[in-house]
Amino acid sequence: MNDKLSRRGLLRLGALTAAGIAASPLLAACGNAGGAPAAKAQGLTVKLPTYTPLANALKADLPGTAAGVPDGFFTYPKQLIRAVPTPPLSGATITAATSTFLPPPPPRAQNPAWQEIEKRLGGKVELTIVAADDWQTKFNTMVAGNTLPDLFQYTAGQGVNNLPAFAASQCADLTALLSGDAIKAYPNLAAIPEIFWKQCIVGGRLYGLPIPRNLVGGMGFYRAEMFAEAGITDLAQITDADRLLEALKAVTDPDRGRWGVITATGGLFGLSIFAQLFGAPNGWRLDKATGKLTAGFETEEYKAAVEFVIKLREAGVIYPGSEGFDSLKRKNEFNSGKAAMTYDGLPAYLGPTGYLQTQKKIDPKADPRPITPFLPSAKAFLNNIVYAVNLVKKGDEAHVKDVLKVADFFSSPFGSEEYTLVNYGVEGTDHTRDAKGNPVLTEAGAKNTTVPWKYLGAPTQPIFDASSAEAVRIQHAAISKLIAVGVEDPTAGLYSPAHEGKFESLNTLRVDGLTSIIAGRRPMSHYDQVVKDWRAAGGDQARKEFEEVIAKG
Repeated sequence: MNDKLSRRGLLRLGALTAAGIAASPLLAACGNAGGAPAAKAQGLTVKLPTYTPLANALKADLPGTAAGVPDGFFTYPKQLIRAVPTPPLSGATITAATSTFLPPPPPRAQNPAWQEIEKRLGGKVELTIVAADDWQTKFNTMVAGNTLPDLFQYTAGQGVNNLPAFAASQCADLTALLSGDAIKAYPNLAAIPEIFWKQCIVGGRLYGLPIPRNLVGGMGFYRAEMFAEAGITDLAQITDADRLLEALKAVTDPDRGRWGVITATGGLFGLSIFAQLFGAPNGWRLDKATGKLTAGFETEEYKAAVEFVIKLREAGVIYPGSEGFDSLKRKNEFNSGKAAMTYDGLPAYLGPTGYLQTQKKIDPKADPRPITPFLPSAKAFLNNIVYAVNLVKKGDEAHVKDVLKVADFFSSPFGSEEYTLVNYGVEGTDHTRDAKGNPVLTEAGAKNTTVPWKYLGAPTQPIFDASSAEAVRIQHAAISKLIAVGVEDPTAGLYSPAHEGKFESLNTLRVDGLTSIIAGRRPMSHYDQVVKDWRAAGGDQARKEFEEVIAKG
């Protein structure tokens, strides 16, 4: 379950906005063709699909919840369920395109897993597989050449400068087919909770299909044994910011090559940890009484978190120079015991290369754990809701329904025959079972299963680690605590032209300004100027557009 896509999914996709790459001019061609809406603010008005748990779902060792806490499993089930009883297609062929971080798989003719999947589907999937770094270019080419496939990926920063116009012009409106109880025609899709479907609203209509993640990216990780050395056996003993500062000072010992916090390039000296602990908003804060929005970094809670991180730097608690580390060096140094706390996404905890098992191999006494809310003001950002949203190309209703059936097939749950086939291939050829009954890929299976089927459709992600029931328990408990105090971005599912068009420049302005303050190159008094510049550069316009949508209900 621990893959690069999970960590990329930490990008906020709630409003389907361009989150890291400047908008491409190519979509002028998509303009307002076909009666598409003008580039104006858009709201969320559609009825979401009715959440309907699967009647034959496997009983989890640690049950999930409708709020989005995932199921936890200690072992892979020996008796698999069949989530799609009969082939959903009747000889039809659909086309699809998605990105991948893995090497190209063997083609259909040399890939038993691919062949078996299409046998189960009862039709063919002509799949275009694109290296992740090339995805935006490929997407732009498909749009410009009018060669979009039936099912294709949309992620933040994909280059759409007017998403509602693009969706109305090029994509199938799925509202009538999926909203409310209509979703029950696709049982595996219906088993995805409503919060994931909120990410699929474009221009007030349901256009997308979610690729779920675990809702929370998390607050990072800490070394429990290091805090225990300092007399803190439970983070709940740290009841306010002063005690937290003292605790991080206590675990810092430069003579032993140990610091309280390690960060990395772009990590703002670990600010993400402390913004959540101090109760800052996730993106924006909405005053429901007035309908007014406040950007997260305009709030006193966020400002207090910045001031706290400055105190950490001045106290020598932050690993010197780590703000220039890449993510791999940060991870390796944390694993080797050079720091007691770091920020990384929750998926990095599990698996043979995850934090728990890696650190146990280095030091059997190591006890890395996810940071959970311990300050009274703490909030967890629901910022890892989906990896991507898949859109469906416009077509006749029967063909669109075939595409939805394919997405439903790939959304089959953990422990199903279909899920096992997608992730582990054909038993005996692509995987075998170990002594505990867990599937283990063969050399051939490691290649055959690199087809990125799981990005055409996916269930809610389970928590499963074949080699560590302890890791599953710890992760499940952490996610449960995080979701309990989770906060959504109130603009999720809403569309603001200014926010989409200026997201990159506004984010860069904020990050660069805060970095200069935290690093000590600018005084804290410069903070208000950063906010002022952000507002003038488009922040106020984005706020105004979002508030207009909210005022319309």
